[in-house]
Amino acid sequence: NFTTSYTMGSSVKGATVLAGLQDGAITPSTGFYDTKMYIKGTPAKGSYKNLGYMNIENALKKSSNVFMFRTAIEMGGGVYRPHESLSINPSAYDRLRYYYSQFGLGTRTGIDLPNEMVGYKGTETSPGKLLDLSIGQYDTYTPLQLAQYVSTIANGGKRLKPHILKEVREPSNDQDALGNVIEEVTPTVLNTVDMKPSWIKQVQNGFRKVMQESGGTAYSSFASADYDPAGKTGTAQAFYDGPLRKNFDEPVPTINLTLVGYAPFDNPEVAMAVVVPWAYQSGEHAMNKDIGRKVMDAYFNLKKERANTSNNEQSELKTEENENKNELEQ
Repeated sequence: NFTTSYTMGSSVKGATVLAGLQDGAITPSTGFYDTKMYIKGTPAKGSYKNLGYMNIENALKKSSNVFMFRTAIEMGGGVYRPHESLSINPSAYDRLRYYYSQFGLGTRTGIDLPNEMVGYKGTETSPGKLLDLSIGQYDTYTPLQLAQYVSTIANGGKRLKPHILKEVREPSNDQDALGNVIEEVTPTVLNTVDMKPSWIKQVQNGFRKVMQESGGTAYSSFASADYDPAGKTGTAQAFYDGPLRKNFDEPVPTINLTLVGYAPFDNPEVAMAVVVPWAYQSGEHAMNKDIGRKVMDAYFNLKKERANTSNNEQSELKTEENENKNELEQ
């Protein structure tokens, strides 16, 4: 979760949109036509199909690659003309990565455990690689970074430090009792992203459409959920690098599947990241969404069970109090 990194794919597109807005490359009303892009000397680049006119929210809802490509080109000061060469200012790499780091992508999350990995940053600075970076198919990130990123968007721009340690207590001689609290770990805000709340709200709305609006890339898996979810799916082309790697002479192409999400949309209390590395080689699978749905269902089902248990205990306590009161009166 934090010692290994992967290419995460489209899950990072929320950060790309916000980077473009902060950089001045796009505005809240920007839209692009999603059609295949033809850059001289390279294969055609595009989304899984031509999506038509895309604004910010629908670009996230339908996972438009082209919207992110055009945003990255604007950040690099480039001009796209079909079948012509594309030039960009390499400084766009540093700026895009800086904005990503504000959400926890490509930087340490600060978790209180050793050996946390930062991830791999590509060294090439060609225009095509910048476009790949904008859709999560160049640099690598850890699952924990992905979770910190989506939680930062969920809570309006505050990046919180994750922690395992809750509290430190004094030793106790009583095996049935805990010692007094010496130290308690409280939430720590590592940074607040320097972006307008209205921009973050746009991305949040796009994430809501992903899971709650027909045509969203996770709608089929989350439409029936009653806890008001929001999130973003991801698919990334990768190469197998697991324990059986030594059995192959050449790197084996494969697909990574990811999902980030949070709920409830209006008042988030839980965020998650699902990463399925080397998920498959051909066809289509939805295991990232299936796992994510089970995770969210389990959380909110447990919440309901605890609430019911608490209500029953309070009811029993009230009944006992009434019985004691009646005995005293008698």
